[in-house]
Order: sequence, then C-alpha cells, then structure tokens
Amino acid sequence: MVENYMVCNCKQVSYADIANALDQHKDLSNVLEAFEDVQKVTHCSTGCGGCHQKVLDVISQIMMGK
Repeated sequence: MVENYMVCNCKQVSYADIANALDQHKDLSNVLEAFEDVQKVTHCSTGCGGCHQKVLDVISQIMMGK
C-alpha cells in the first residue's frame, strides 16, 4: 500500500505521515511552503537529505489529489 511506503528512512517517515502532516497545512498552493511545514512536523529530510526530492514528489502528488 502506498500509505506504508517509507519516504524518509533516516526519520522513518511514511507516505501516510506526510499526508497527515499536510492535513495540518492550511495553504496547499505552494509545494515549498508545504515542504517546510511537513518537515517541521515529521523531521523528514533532516538526516542525510537523500529523500528531499522524494518528499517533494509525495507532497506534489498529494496536493494534486493523486
């Protein structure tokens, strides 16, 4: 299931964790602002940073309703 997909291995952040963090974000028009908010909640992409693009891609998918 996509909800269980591990996006950030360092901080153990799944697709569902990112989706839940986005639920707290009011404005879904700016991916970079949403990324900052998701990062504050989940701490994703604060370890090695290798998942940065994957996190942005997941946020974009969620914001586009996929």
